[in-house]
Amino acid sequence: MRLRNVKGSREQIAANEYTIKDAEQIKGQWKDYFQDGKPIQLEIGMGKGKFLMQLAEKNPQIHYIGIEKYSSVLVRALEKMEENPLENLHFIRMDAENNVFEKGEVDQIYLNFSDPWPKDRHAKRRLTSRQFLERYHNILKEEGRVIFKTDNRPLFDFSLEEVKEAGWTLEKSTFALH
Repeated sequence: MRLRNVKGSREQIAANEYTIKDAEQIKGQWKDYFQDGKPIQLEIGMGKGKFLMQLAEKNPQIHYIGIEKYSSVLVRALEKMEENPLENLHFIRMDAENNVFEKGEVDQIYLNFSDPWPKDRHAKRRLTSRQFLERYHNILKEEGRVIFKTDNRPLFDFSLEEVKEAGWTLEKSTFALH
């Protein structure tokens, strides 16, 4: 994905009703924040939000939270939300390394076409590294899942190894992208 700076994107994000501004202060209190007991699912590195918007539209009984690091990308998702508002879809602008959830607050995590960080020295930055898997373990419910999809074979192979090294159980994997 090519990134271009969108002038005023941080201000747009801060003013938008679909963004959660003080996520750090909600940590451990997400059920109280939403006040309806619906499950919470995340997409980390959600890009322009198309995947989450489709899920949120099909599943109004679930709260979806899209986490995106780049303001210029997140602002595009917010523009789409203005056209088709969804009450169960929310966004947080932050780096995936930050943690705003306590153990058991998240039901499922989606990692779709994440940055492969191809250099070996950047392996810890990959969203499927054992360091990130540990973070996911610390916020997921006992029966929680991480669903990962990529078209990058080296990242896929790396992820299979990391799942094993992190002590996770791999329920299913396929080389068929679709």
